[in-house]
Amino acid sequence: MQTADRIAGIGSAIFNEMEILKRKVEERGVTVINLGVGTPDRPPAPHIIQAMHRALDNPNNYRYPLEGMPELYRALTDWYKRRFGVVLDSASEVLVLMGSQDGLAHLAMAYINPGDIALVPDPGYPIYACGIKLAGGEVYPLPLLAKNDFLPDFDAIPEGIARRAKLIWLNYPNNPVAANANREFFEKAAAFGKKYGILVCHDVAYSELAYDGFKPVSFLEAPGAREVGIEFYSLSKTYNMAGCRIGFAVGNSAVLEALGRVKSNIDYGVFRVVQEAGIAALEGPQDCVEENARVYQRRRDVLVDGLAGLGWQMPKPRASMFVWAPLPPGYVSSWEFCLELLAKAGVIVIPGVAFGESGEGYVRIAMVQEEEVLVEAVRRIGESFSFGSS
Repeated sequence: MQTADRIAGIGSAIFNEMEILKRKVEERGVTVINLGVGTPDRPPAPHIIQAMHRALDNPNNYRYPLEGMPELYRALTDWYKRRFGVVLDSASEVLVLMGSQDGLAHLAMAYINPGDIALVPDPGYPIYACGIKLAGGEVYPLPLLAKNDFLPDFDAIPEGIARRAKLIWLNYPNNPVAANANREFFEKAAAFGKKYGILVCHDVAYSELAYDGFKPVSFLEAPGAREVGIEFYSLSKTYNMAGCRIGFAVGNSAVLEALGRVKSNIDYGVFRVVQEAGIAALEGPQDCVEENARVYQRRRDVLVDGLAGLGWQMPKPRASMFVWAPLPPGYVSSWEFCLELLAKAGVIVIPGVAFGESGEGYVRIAMVQEEEVLVEAVRRIGESFSFGSS
């Protein structure tokens, strides 16, 4: 039996590869500190868990949920208005998803034909490119470079490519590079999409993990954004509901209708128990969101300041749960450095090159452990490596 050509260029995820290497190190008796996978390690707030408990006792919640609860759609539109000042029509401009990755993966099925071009950030979250390839499309990488503040340079895209492209992915606050975009950038993105007839897709999953008073903006705040694009938002990071699998696509109603058609033939919607938890999260007390951000900010400071003390310098992110760290002095291969870090210190980080060619020279560190664990990670690295004094 031969697999389909569409998966020929898709390997196992880097996280699976690191998990295999992790087990080999653990066989030596080492307790590995995993700063690789960006999964929230904190639980949802009590009122969210209580909402799920109540919903579990309702026998009506075990039917096919199909299109989703109107109360959930209204809760999300109210949240968007409070948070971003963006007014959405809950009947036509919101689509509930089984986590935002559900929509990120399936959107290409609605818009990409074999041979179509999509503009994908490099480095970028892997599902952007993977979804395009599974649909038979071609990926044109958009380098995210430090000299451009890790923003794509629209003017550097060849005219011929721009005219052939059907879709562009954006993601700010960014995974993996932890960069941010302002409203002016999103205005340029909307204008670019309108000029060339390109669908603009923005992933805003990390908007509420922001520090030092910084407030990320929505793509839909930009004039004309709704005419050319949609935005994906997830409850996974904001409310620590990653395992619950609930997110949204919002914006252009025609695009959402097309994505909804694809999904209606694939699944039967989000478990109503999870939907009720989502309502509780969006409508309930938001102090848990503020506390979550404070926790990650303290973790960021412990990690970045600690590594700087060892001579490994890196910028402090203003948002996201990641640190995008240049390789320490003396290293040129992100993959080789990560292997050495795991072997010597028992610490997992992800090589930047795993997110695209432009990611070489960096590693992504996920701040997904308690402060004392991060302190231990810094201690181990200091005992295992010599980067020179800061």
